[in-house]
Amino acid sequence: MRRIEEHLRELVERPAPPGREDEVREYVREVLEEHCDDVHVDVMGNVIGTLEGSDYEVMVAAHMDEVGLIVKSITKQGFLRFAKLGGVDDKILPGSRVVILNAEGEKVPGVIGTKPPHVQRKKERRKVPEHREMFIDIGASDREEAEELVGVGDVGVLQGEFTRLASTRVNGRGLDDKIGVALLLTLAERLSEEWDEGHPTVHLVGTVQEEVGLKGARTSAFELYPDAALVLETAVAGDVPGVKEAELKLGKGPAITVVDASGRGLIAHPRVRELLIETARELDLPYQLEVGEGGTTDATAIHVTRGGVPAGVIGVPTRYLHSPAEVLDLKDAERALELAANAIPRLPDRVPR
Repeated sequence: MRRIEEHLRELVERPAPPGREDEVREYVREVLEEHCDDVHVDVMGNVIGTLEGSDYEVMVAAHMDEVGLIVKSITKQGFLRFAKLGGVDDKILPGSRVVILNAEGEKVPGVIGTKPPHVQRKKERRKVPEHREMFIDIGASDREEAEELVGVGDVGVLQGEFTRLASTRVNGRGLDDKIGVALLLTLAERLSEEWDEGHPTVHLVGTVQEEVGLKGARTSAFELYPDAALVLETAVAGDVPGVKEAELKLGKGPAITVVDASGRGLIAHPRVRELLIETARELDLPYQLEVGEGGTTDATAIHVTRGGVPAGVIGVPTRYLHSPAEVLDLKDAERALELAANAIPRLPDRVPR
């Protein structure tokens, strides 16, 4: 658990809005180079680390990007108008702190401002403002001063530092899917220590631009065309007041996806799903089954690559997804690691080509 947490803490410190995954990519590449036989970065920016084994090839993916914002224009007064990158809920934006990554790679802090309640009309108080009505205040006094710091097209994220909560639960920005990346890196370390020539070849892939169309998964899966794939992700936790649409709970084990997006995304390959369930039972690991109605993962792009790839998803239940204050339980992450590490060597027998 400690190693997963160390990676997660490092990853949360590195903002990675879609298309600007640079800091996370460098960290992922450095770790994978310590444990893999080959590591390369493709044209899209995906990091692919390979552990050589048999001629049966497994792709394990986790996306490096997180939901974010992009500067759309700068007002005469020096405020930034912005658009969203990925599924950010307008309700969480007012008053949120942000950090903008400018063209020079500098991090420019700011805050999302709106009309304060003191001067709102009655009907304005009853509605949630749209992000188009909001702006980012970076402290500039006019457009000229703002343009010295940021430009149109610069991207950013909501700020939310990594924090330990009670017990084994943690809080932070971008746990979707920095926990998957932390698992990917810890898995690389573990598999390299336990490796033998009989194991399948494993491609550990940190993908880009998942939050805006599963783009990195689409291209990397096309390049690799693996015999099977696992995606390491978050999953929607519903164990909080007012949420009746999700069944997953923190601390009850990783989620094994059956279906997501009501079947419009992934219908997990039955052999992969059954292998994950059997492996969890044999290891006496608690697990949960996920039937999701909204949202999907990189597995959706991977499983329809070329002639098709049998794919499954192991998710870590997470509260408050796509906010700067996501919460998960590291025990679930540790169990997800055990499940993946033990299932991968069995894929060639259970999911033949």
